[in-house]
Amino acid sequence: MDTNDIFLREITLRSCSSLDIKESLRSTFTYLKDQIALSSLTLFIIDERLGAIRRIAQAVGDGGVLPDEIIPLPEGMLEKIAARNFSRPFIVDAEDEIFRRLAPFTRLEGLSDLIVPLRIEERLLGGLALRAEGKGRYSEKQAEFLGCIAKPFAIALANALAHEEVLHYQSVLLDDKRFLNRELLGDADEIIGANTGLRNVMEMVRQVAPLNNTVLLLGETGTGKEMIANTIHFSSQRKDGPFVKVNCGALPESLIDSELFGHERGAFTGAIAENRGRFERADKGTIFLDEIGELPPAAQVRLLRVLQHHEVEKIGGKRPIPVNVRVIAATHRNLQSMITEGSFREDLWYRLSGFPIIVPPVRQRKEDIPALTRHFLAEKSRELGMAAPPSIAPGALLRLVEYDWPGNVRELENVVERELIRYRGGALTFDAVQPDNDSSNRSQSSVEGQLSYPLNLDEAMAVHIKEVLVLTKGKIHGSGGAAELLGVNPTTLRSRLDKLGISYRRRELK
Repeated sequence: MDTNDIFLREITLRSCSSLDIKESLRSTFTYLKDQIALSSLTLFIIDERLGAIRRIAQAVGDGGVLPDEIIPLPEGMLEKIAARNFSRPFIVDAEDEIFRRLAPFTRLEGLSDLIVPLRIEERLLGGLALRAEGKGRYSEKQAEFLGCIAKPFAIALANALAHEEVLHYQSVLLDDKRFLNRELLGDADEIIGANTGLRNVMEMVRQVAPLNNTVLLLGETGTGKEMIANTIHFSSQRKDGPFVKVNCGALPESLIDSELFGHERGAFTGAIAENRGRFERADKGTIFLDEIGELPPAAQVRLLRVLQHHEVEKIGGKRPIPVNVRVIAATHRNLQSMITEGSFREDLWYRLSGFPIIVPPVRQRKEDIPALTRHFLAEKSRELGMAAPPSIAPGALLRLVEYDWPGNVRELENVVERELIRYRGGALTFDAVQPDNDSSNRSQSSVEGQLSYPLNLDEAMAVHIKEVLVLTKGKIHGSGGAAELLGVNPTTLRSRLDKLGISYRRRELK
């Protein structure tokens, strides 16, 4: 075997010895520096997506390997490189237009550079750059000779890029799994009040869920808009796709574009890796934009583009990425007033408000309060490690029903949790909840006639039961019925009503 064959064999073995291209380059550098003047060996690719030269690996004289680096290309440089059609090894001329414009990044002064272009199936992937200290260290004969290493290094580079892509997609899948495990509720939870206080809302949900149009949920904070969005997604044809939730008010303004739309590697200082935005993660699924009124103007413009063209542009990206995403937005703010003030775009409002659903506050669906209370009791008891939910004292549910709940479902959930934390045995009374004076006055005014005290026990009981029957519109059985509010068996209540001479036919209570 002659010297040239030995050289090529050694280079091939070293360049293709590992999927870790940095390790392969280090091994090659160790061998090459004994054959030719060499202070560093750099493997790079021309990344058209980034519009940059990306250093994959670099071995230097002390045996170390420098970190990856991205060198942005000046405008029009990609086209100039493509037109030059680099195919043979060449010695870098510092006065050449391409390298002169790259000089601030590549530092050519007092150095000699020789580049071996690397191609696969006529496509230029990148190159192998040899560098030596001093001027004129490489000859044309050496450049011609090094043409033999182009093929093994091109194969090694292609394998390394393929391996990098596999690792990237593996990372993406793991990242998505972790992300979606946090984001997904896993299933559409039962909506409390779907057949009572929220029946009109749920009818609209049933109409819109099978479609792909944008939905806008309006209502006070804590009314359960996120649960409605969850139900729309899991009742749609996209239920097997991702459901990604974003609280627009919780994102720092400086990070909103990156979080929603993503960024490319090297797009800004600190962007050491590509980031897939929430819209890209939600592809073929649903994205829920909570507190949409908190989006700053610049993000509103980009969101409008997504809704109009169904594509996103990453920060630092060169081309738009198509996305197939259904958008559900929610807000507690008056967007039309914000339009008048100039803080919300009118064209975005029209894009979002094609099918608005107003989620009523708890004070407008008080018949749901008993069921909500029992639901939160079961849920919070389990979370707190209690063997079974405590019972509710007679009259306690009525106290909760008479309260107006300015914080809506979220406030009720917190009240139930506090009551369980303070629980020391017996039945839950919810004494900390004091009905508003207005609510008490309304209840008292609903009873016919003026009361004169003192009342005997039967009279007091009759007054109280009448108040509850008016509140439940004569309903005795089932969720939100008078028997549940009073904490008695429905049969027992009917017997008590007959004894006290109270009519419980609904038409007589109107």
